[in-house]
This record gives sequence, C-alpha cells and structure tokens, in this order.
Amino acid sequence: MYTIGRLAHRAQVTADSIRFYERQGLLAAATKTASGYKLYDDRSVRRLAFIKHAQQCGFNLTEIGELLLASDTRGEHQAGLDLAARKLADIRKLRDALGRMERTLTLLVDARSDAEERGVLPVIVAFEAASVEP
Repeated sequence: MYTIGRLAHRAQVTADSIRFYERQGLLAAATKTASGYKLYDDRSVRRLAFIKHAQQCGFNLTEIGELLLASDTRGEHQAGLDLAARKLADIRKLRDALGRMERTLTLLVDARSDAEERGVLPVIVAFEAASVEP
C-alpha cells in the first residue's frame, strides 16, 4: 500500500495530480487508515499510468473516464472500442488537415523567391499554387 506521496513518486506524477484525478472520478484510494490517511495499491499505479498514456495519445479526461468506466464495467467493452474508433477517425482527420497545412506552408516557403521576383507577398504565390494543385 502507498501513501499519496509514495504513489506520486512511483507513478511519476505529483500528489496534486492524484488529488485532481480523484476529484474527476478517475482514481480512488483503495482504503483509509484509522487516522484518515488514504492508501493506494498497485492498481492505482497502473491506473495512473493508463491515464497519463491516454492523455499522451490525445484523449481528454472525459474520454479517459469513459474508457475507464468501460473497462471497469462488465459488458461495456464495446463502448470503449467505439470511443477508440472515434478517436482514430479524429486523428486521421487531423493528420489529413496537417498534411494539407504542410503542403501549403511548403509552397509558401518555396514561393518566396518567385514572389520577390514578382514583387508580391509569398503567401499570394503559395495560395495561387495551392489552388491549381489536385
């Protein structure tokens, strides 16, 4: 069993983060001592690792809560899979948008010399070029 400080150290988060996750309903102490100190177990360490990893993967705290609920509740695994599928679709849309942005900015940078020769802003040349690309 871990005190909040030992749990924070073990999970490489702050005690304030643990308290925040408790307030959000994402984490709960395993038990309390007679004097009221919260104690946590290895399940809490794994849960914190999951929360941090899910955040790095782009899930917000509400979505993380949904994933944890789906995991904790028998018969609700499909809800977790559905959420993961929606997140995957969002990531793919974002990837496509970032690709379009990258191509446009590349055109902008590449158009600089042409723009200087023509005496116009590079962004004008880049957007002209982008409008004729497939």
